[in-house]
Amino acid sequence: MPTRIAEFFELVDQLPEVRRTDHGRYVRVMVGDRTFGYLWPATSTVGLKQTVAEQLSLVAERPDVFEVQFTSGGFGWVVLRLAGVERDELAELAFEAWRLTAPDDLVAARDDRLPT
Repeated sequence: MPTRIAEFFELVDQLPEVRRTDHGRYVRVMVGDRTFGYLWPATSTVGLKQTVAEQLSLVAERPDVFEVQFTSGGFGWVVLRLAGVERDELAELAFEAWRLTAPDDLVAARDDRLPT
């Protein structure tokens, strides 16, 4: 079953120190004051921070689901269509985005435990 918006929020809300801010057309997802994701409810799409290698791999593998959003500071942001990913895959992608952004002490405390 495809992942829905509520499931995305359920997953990111399990990660330490995550907060969301609603900007009307989109919701920004942060750990502390650093952004690791965006959600656009009107299109049921999510933008997540990834490594450039992961960004390129995802887009090459499934261009109907993933697209390049932008690159910044050595990171490759990817947009994904929620209808095209399962919950477990979204959990991995959201966790990786969080891990790339969170302070080292939070990452160490969380270890490799994915949200469920």
